[in-house]
Amino acid sequence: MPSVLESFKLSGRIAVVTGGSGNIGRSLCEGLAEAGATVVVASRNLEKCEAVAVGIRATSGRAIALPLDLADDCSIRKLRDAVVAQAGPADILVNNAISMFPGHVERYTPEDWEKSMRVDATGFFRITQVFLNDMLAAGRGNIITVASMLGMVAAEERLYPARGLDGFRPNYFFIKAGVVGYSRFLATAYATRNIRVNCISPGGVEANPPRTDAGAFIERVPMKRLASPNDMKGAVVYLASDASAYVTGQNLVVDGGYTAW
Repeated sequence: MPSVLESFKLSGRIAVVTGGSGNIGRSLCEGLAEAGATVVVASRNLEKCEAVAVGIRATSGRAIALPLDLADDCSIRKLRDAVVAQAGPADILVNNAISMFPGHVERYTPEDWEKSMRVDATGFFRITQVFLNDMLAAGRGNIITVASMLGMVAAEERLYPARGLDGFRPNYFFIKAGVVGYSRFLATAYATRNIRVNCISPGGVEANPPRTDAGAFIERVPMKRLASPNDMKGAVVYLASDASAYVTGQNLVVDGGYTAW
């Protein structure tokens, strides 16, 4: 039997991270690489993905950058083919990408809603399906989706004085709750096929540039701080590794205690 520390190692595994060049995505890629995985950094902005991959390789990690547009089914299939050609079949898929269509719920247009669903619902479904099929063929696999505490609780508008409801995306709450439910479905449907499916739900995360209106939000958090993107590293490595071999269908909340009140 491997030791506890050895069970967290991801050596020899291929991990695909969508939205890998973003604030949280970068840390997820770095954490998986630090644990030994070969990481595929994927998003629409290939230049930013390459910057993340270069940073990982500079610290002796293994990473490649590939383009991905979740609104384009052809792009999803090309990503899968490129991963297989350049690294091998993916062992781990981290669904982190989400579209950015802010707007007040009363004025949110059907066009914006449909654009969002093309990425956040259909794109999420398709990339999960494409990589799931490879995992089923291999007889093993691990799917992790980045949800949000706002898929569990409503936003308190008073905690966001500079943004109000105009700064939120109606699609965000809809999607983040939905991916948790869908992940639980997949977890139970494929548990006997050696496929594990879990979620991570971050709380408020530090941004770059920093938020100037975070004081009220931080006061509401029991730990009295925002999460660092690096706070997500341990969560994703745990769920991706054999340390969580008997964990599936779960939503790991990383919110400093916000939802415990």
